[in-house]
Amino acid sequence: MRWLPALCALLLVACGGQQTARPSFIAEGNPPALSDWGMMISNGRTLTLSEGVLPYDLNTPLFSDYAHKQRTIWMPDGVAAGYREGEVLDFPVGTVITKTFYYPRGEAADEVLQTTTQAPGWRADGLDLADIRLVETRVLVHRETGWVALPYIWNEAQTDAVLQRAGDLQHLTLVSEDGGRQPLPYAVPNANQCAGCHAINNTTRQIQPIGPAARHINRDYAYAAGSQNQLVALSEAGYLEGLPAIEQAPQAAVYTDTAAALNDRARSYLDINCAHCHNPVGPADTSGLHLNADAPEGPNLGLCKLPIAAGGGTGGRRFGIQPGHPEESILVYRLEITDPGSLMPELGRSVRHEEGIALITEWIARMETQCRTAG
Repeated sequence: MRWLPALCALLLVACGGQQTARPSFIAEGNPPALSDWGMMISNGRTLTLSEGVLPYDLNTPLFSDYAHKQRTIWMPDGVAAGYREGEVLDFPVGTVITKTFYYPRGEAADEVLQTTTQAPGWRADGLDLADIRLVETRVLVHRETGWVALPYIWNEAQTDAVLQRAGDLQHLTLVSEDGGRQPLPYAVPNANQCAGCHAINNTTRQIQPIGPAARHINRDYAYAAGSQNQLVALSEAGYLEGLPAIEQAPQAAVYTDTAAALNDRARSYLDINCAHCHNPVGPADTSGLHLNADAPEGPNLGLCKLPIAAGGGTGGRRFGIQPGHPEESILVYRLEITDPGSLMPELGRSVRHEEGIALITEWIARMETQCRTAG
């Protein structure tokens, strides 16, 4: 049985032994347990990444209801990704990318903490599980037939995660830093919903990674061996070919970095949160709203743009972006609301991202262009 070695390793961990998992590329079938992939192993107290599995982070991450994420990349021997400047890296068949979603624990069983800084439990080679709750791990594997997305839900003991292709809904309570509480219906996407975001070309409908593009991962990471640029680390690990001098690689702004230009921060935020749908060939192409990083300023970016396919999601506002007036801009309205039928992004968000709203509000408030109105 192809998954027997991983099962034996898991049993050793459950009995208190120390076992290093061995990463595997599984070319066919959908393993029922996350441990079958061997990318990480958990004994309920610590989650440890396997040898050769590289963690990475993004300059500006996708907002997912204040969940923290541990992202990893692994490739089998003999293959490497090709560098691409403007797109996601050209990952070879055999690549396995994971993203583990977790929260700091609250006092009650259903409570998780809303934090915007590094979550408790972070380690360079994994996570200390004493004060955090693992929710799900999404696996993106590149097979001969294309990329396949598989969602795994962590068990209560935090020792493994089980494949749940139908998704799941977990009723949590989000506790803010000032003690405020709000319901958090955390939705684990089903396999089709994964494709809803990762199929960024509405014609081909082929899914692909979103985050690991040069501009998003061109940053330092505090690895166990020391801090290093992530693109350089991938190259030195043999996972990336064709990397230019790091000074020549694009770099997206960190949306929380107040020392960076406001426009760069806002565009970076919209790029990672919205552009997988809102790009010239994306699932939201009929809207005519393009929020990708290289979209030129003007109507396609939303400035003085009348809605085409917003339905009832305009909030009674006339333009996508009304320069100088965020309170009259549809874009801000869609970020502010939590109505499932009108909120944006459509998936992965059920609560407001207050820091993101504040950024886009300030960005629009400082615009000086005037929209012409008929009258």
